[in-house]
Amino acid sequence: MGPTETGTPPARGVSYKTMTAFTPADEERRRGVRRMKLTATSMLLFVALIYVLAKLASHEGAGTWAGYVAAAAEAGMVGALADWFAVTALFRHPLGLPIPHTAIIPTKKDQLGISLGEFVGENFLSEDVVRQRLRSVGIGSRLGTWLAEPEHADRVTAELATALRGALTVLRETDVQAVVTEAITRRANTKEIAPGIGKMLEGIVADGAHRRAVDLVVARAHDWLVLHRDDVMVAVEGGAPGWTPRFVDRRVGERVYKELLRFVTEMRDMPTHPARGALDRFLTDFASDLQSDTDTRVRVERLKGEVLGRGEVQDLIASAWTAVRSMIVAAAEDEQSELRLRVRAQLLSLGARMATEPRVQEKVDSWVEGAAVHVVTTYRKEITSLITDTVASWDAEHTTRKIEAHIGRDLQFIRINGTVVGSLAGLLIYVVTQTLGA
Repeated sequence: MGPTETGTPPARGVSYKTMTAFTPADEERRRGVRRMKLTATSMLLFVALIYVLAKLASHEGAGTWAGYVAAAAEAGMVGALADWFAVTALFRHPLGLPIPHTAIIPTKKDQLGISLGEFVGENFLSEDVVRQRLRSVGIGSRLGTWLAEPEHADRVTAELATALRGALTVLRETDVQAVVTEAITRRANTKEIAPGIGKMLEGIVADGAHRRAVDLVVARAHDWLVLHRDDVMVAVEGGAPGWTPRFVDRRVGERVYKELLRFVTEMRDMPTHPARGALDRFLTDFASDLQSDTDTRVRVERLKGEVLGRGEVQDLIASAWTAVRSMIVAAAEDEQSELRLRVRAQLLSLGARMATEPRVQEKVDSWVEGAAVHVVTTYRKEITSLITDTVASWDAEHTTRKIEAHIGRDLQFIRINGTVVGSLAGLLIYVVTQTLGA
C-alpha cells in the first residue's frame, strides 16, 4: 500500500504493518455486515420494484393512489442511494470511481490517528481531568478497604515476595557485589570516623560499659600466665645479656613472672585497682583526642584507609551481599518467616487506617493524584505519539476492513433508515404538493 493510498507516507523508522489478524469474532462480525448489506440492498431493490409497478399502474389508469406510492418509492430510492454512497465513501471509492472526499478511512488514516491522539491528550490527559477523575474514585478509601481483608493482604504479601525473589535472582551476583563494595568503600572514605568513634568511646567509658571488657581481658591474662609460666620464663631469660650467669637469669625470670601474676591477679580481684583507674583516664583522654585532636584524627583516617584497602576487607564486604541476599530470598520463600509476617501485619494495619482515617485517605489520594498528574504532564506527548505512530503503522486496507467489521453492521442500518425515512419524506412532500395544487 503506497503513500497515495494511505494519505501520507509513514514516518521514518515506522513501517506499515498489519493490525491484529482477524479473529473468529471478527469473521463473525464480517458475516453480520454482509447480511445487513444484503438486507439494505434488498430494501433498495424492493422500493425500486414498487416504483416501477406504481408507475405502470398509473399509466394503466389506476387511481390516484398509484402516484402516492410512486412518490414514496422514488424518494425511498433516493434516500437509499444517498446513504449507500455515504456509507461506502467511508471505506472505499464508490463503484471504484476516484470521487473526491471518498475512501475517507484509508486515505485519511494518518490524519485520523493524529486527531485521535490530540483528542486523547486534550480530553483525557489534562491535569484537571485526571485530578477530578481520581478524586471522584476515592482510591485511598477503596484501596484501604480492599487491603484490610486478610486474604487480600496475603495476596499482596505473596506478590511482593515473588517480585523480590525474582529481582534478587535476576541480578548478577558479581555486579551487585561490585556496587555494594564501591558504595560502602566510598561512603567510608568520604565520612570521617574518628569523631564518631570518640563520641561512642566517651559514652562507653561514662557508663562503665568498658569494665566488663577489662574484666574479661584481665581474667584471660591471668589464666594464660598460669598455664604458660615456662613461656614467660624463657622469654625473660632469652632477653638477658649473655654474660650473666644462668641462675641469675632464672631468678630474674621467676621474679618477673611472680610480679606479673601478682599484678594481673590484683587487677582482676580489685575493682579499685590503680591500673583500672589509669586505664579509665587513658580511654577518656583518647576519646577526647579522637574528637578534637587533629593529629589523632589524621592517624585514624590513615589507618582506616589502609584497612579498607586490604583485599581481605574488600572480600568481606563483597561477601556480605551474598549472605544478605540468601537471607532475604529464604525469608521471601518462607510463608511463616518473620519478614513476611511483618509485611502482612503492616499491610493489614495500613489498610485499616486507610479505610477509616480521612487524613490518611487524603494523603494517599494526594500522592496518587500527584504521581498520575506528573506522568500525564511529563509523558503526554509520548503517550499521544504512541497512538499516532501506531495508527500510522497500520496497513490501510486491512485497517479499513477491520473497522468495517466492527461498525459496518450499524452503518447498514443508516441505509435501511434512509430508505424508510426517504419514502416517508417523499410521500409527505407529494401529499403537500397535491394538497396545495388542489
